[in-house]
Amino acid sequence: MSKEHLLKKEFKKKDVERIRNLVKGKSGDRTTQGVGYSKQKEEYKEGDIWEENGRKWTIENGIKQNITRLDKAKKAVMPLFCPSCGHVMKKKLDAPTYRIFNRCYDCQAKFEMKLRHEGLFDEWKTQLDNEAIEHLQTYYKEWLEASLNESNKSWVSEAGDVQKWVGGVNKKLDSKNIEETIEYLESLKK
Repeated sequence: MSKEHLLKKEFKKKDVERIRNLVKGKSGDRTTQGVGYSKQKEEYKEGDIWEENGRKWTIENGIKQNITRLDKAKKAVMPLFCPSCGHVMKKKLDAPTYRIFNRCYDCQAKFEMKLRHEGLFDEWKTQLDNEAIEHLQTYYKEWLEASLNESNKSWVSEAGDVQKWVGGVNKKLDSKNIEETIEYLESLKK
C-alpha cells in the first residue's frame, strides 16, 4: 500500500470525543470545557413574577410564561378542552356554559345533578341569584354616580353647534331614586 493514501493528520482528544458522541447519537453534547464568565442563574417558584430583558415573566402550572397586556383576553376565550373533564368542548351549549361556570355543559349538568341528589341545589341556586343581584346593584351605583358627576352644562349638536343648557340634575331626586331602586333589588334577594 502506498503511503500517499494514509491519513497524515493526528486526531486530538476533542475530535475523538466528537466522533464518539456522533456514533452514540449525542450530537449536541460538549467535547470541551468552557472557561470564563458564567451568568448566575436564578431559580423561580410557581407564581413568582420577575423582569428579564425588558419583559415580565411568571411560572404557571410549572411553565415559564410571558406576561402581556392580552392575558385577560386569552383567558376569556373558551379553551379547546374542558378544564374539569378534559373532553373536547365543541357542543353548542359548551360556550355559554363555560363563560358562566368555567366548565363544559356536561360537567355543569353532572354538578347540578349531584347538588340535587344531596338536596343542596335550591341553596346553591339562591346563592347564585343573590350574587347576580349584588353585582347588578354595584354596577347600577357606579353607573349612576358616573352619570351624576358628568358635566352637562353644554351640548354639542350633530351640526357642531355648542348649545348651553341652564339648570342641571336634581341630585336629591336622583339619590332618592337610587335608594328606592337598590331597596327593590335588595327585596329580590331570597
